[in-house]
Amino acid sequence: MSSVLVVGYDPLAIPGVDGAALRTALDTELARFGEHGIDAAMTLLVLDESAESTLIASLTERPWDVIVIGGGIRKTEQLLPLFEQIVNLVRRHAPQAAIAFNTSGGDSVEAAQRWL
Repeated sequence: MSSVLVVGYDPLAIPGVDGAALRTALDTELARFGEHGIDAAMTLLVLDESAESTLIASLTERPWDVIVIGGGIRKTEQLLPLFEQIVNLVRRHAPQAAIAFNTSGGDSVEAAQRWL
């Protein structure tokens, strides 16, 4: 079974948005992986000193086939340093994994499938 790690920004850490609703949508998308026979997990990061260690723990948990980096991190200008950090940590700690990018929280399965 293929394995995918989805990396995103924790919606509960985004001021002024309904973090619970966004988290529900992310969990729904994560469940869709199973419908396609893909084993998937999700790591949600916040922009603080825990981001690096949290991501490294997830990246080294097992060999991943694909790492999907969410649009919330890539498309938000103030998160550019976090995006760069994620890409470099993936290269260092999961070099066997393809890197994919979704356009929203609702097409992570399709982003991963491009590389499976």
